[in-house]
Amino acid sequence: MYKKVEQVDIAYLSSLFDEKYFFAGDNIPEDYSKDELGTLVKKPDILIFVRSAEEISSVMQYANIHKIPVVVRGSGTGLVGGCVALEGGIVLCTSKMNRIIELDENNMTLTVEPGVLLFEIYQYVESRGYFYAPDPGEKTATIGGNISTNAGGMRAVKYGTTRDWIVGLEVVLPTGEIEQFGKKVVKDSTGFSLKNLIIGSEGTLAIITKAILKIMPKPKETLSLLVPFKTREEAIDAVPKIIKAQLNTTAIEFFERNTILLSEEFLSKKFPEKRSDAYILLTFEGHNKNELKFNYESAAELCIRELNAIDAFIVDTDDRKDSVWKARGAFLEAIKSSTVEMDECDVVVPRSEVSNYIKFTYELQEKYNIRIPSFGHAGDGNLHIYICRDNYSKEEYNKILQKVFDEMYEKAIKVGGLVSGEHGIGYAKKGYMKNQLGDTQIALMNGIKKVFDPNNILNPGKVCQ
Repeated sequence: MYKKVEQVDIAYLSSLFDEKYFFAGDNIPEDYSKDELGTLVKKPDILIFVRSAEEISSVMQYANIHKIPVVVRGSGTGLVGGCVALEGGIVLCTSKMNRIIELDENNMTLTVEPGVLLFEIYQYVESRGYFYAPDPGEKTATIGGNISTNAGGMRAVKYGTTRDWIVGLEVVLPTGEIEQFGKKVVKDSTGFSLKNLIIGSEGTLAIITKAILKIMPKPKETLSLLVPFKTREEAIDAVPKIIKAQLNTTAIEFFERNTILLSEEFLSKKFPEKRSDAYILLTFEGHNKNELKFNYESAAELCIRELNAIDAFIVDTDDRKDSVWKARGAFLEAIKSSTVEMDECDVVVPRSEVSNYIKFTYELQEKYNIRIPSFGHAGDGNLHIYICRDNYSKEEYNKILQKVFDEMYEKAIKVGGLVSGEHGIGYAKKGYMKNQLGDTQIALMNGIKKVFDPNNILNPGKVCQ
């Protein structure tokens, strides 16, 4: 189906680039054969660090004519094998396309290239009094990767996902054309939303070369509450009641004592409270101190008086903020460091099912005698569940892992959830998505793919293929 990359292809493409941006064969670093999933490994034939839409266009025109597969990657922080070159061919790395192009204060937008890192966006806009709301956990991910997977994060319960903060995109199509989808406007009912097709398509339809992000004034006041509960059920059952109270909650995070202990060990830093079995971490914003105080005091009273919370600790000093949020941010790395290998189940379920679903993971832990720590965005039902290899052999682990995954995704579907909350489908979740969505929806997706990419050269073998 695809042309094998030959010396003539390497010679032509290398002539378009400075040698420090072009690598072929054995000169390609191993890191570019995988992402953070780590278990899916395939080295490309060519790696190019691209710096403009025009450079990408020239590669795509050649690749499309000769039917050479092309995969785009940023920081490689994905967890579903989305940027692995399954068919070999060319990998285009956009990490050098890392300019912040324009802050438009009249239209409240920020225009950036795809290689800008998430934390760089925060630093840039917040130092100027503005705010970009999406808050995925991996702050060294590129904005292009966030858009490609429609990344979520802790603030999604209030502000939505990345999709809700994209005004426009410049893209290169698989055939080489450079197109602009969306403008700096608030409303848009002009034909099909091609911009929204690109968001979440995981690099299978087009290559993002610029993004226009929506921004807003930075909230003047922020504060968190750490709320301990005696049991997991009480903690999670409190979440819908907190949301219903309309207390302007920005984030509602759930985690358990075991996860805190792993984070303490990983960071060598004490967590301020670890006597309880389960916790909810609430974050509030306000235009002034009075508004903020009303919201967090109302939440604390609700939790203690009506929802069986043990206490409600205000996280307002720099020291407490540092200890609590650094611990929360380190949960993934802490779990990873506690075992020789792990894999993640990222599902989203109705908020009413979060408690039952986490209970189900404990049943699987006992059934298969394997450690399964978890934490999640309780406010939007997005759970992160980790299956740890520990002392199992690689062969034993893979057998158990497959069985656990099958049961977890089946359960998510059964309770009205979806097989991915924010990490995308990539290669790792294709089968589960197909089982959930069925032949008709998969055929529609593949039909869209064919219109954008008639020769199927862009990130082949991912998502719906």
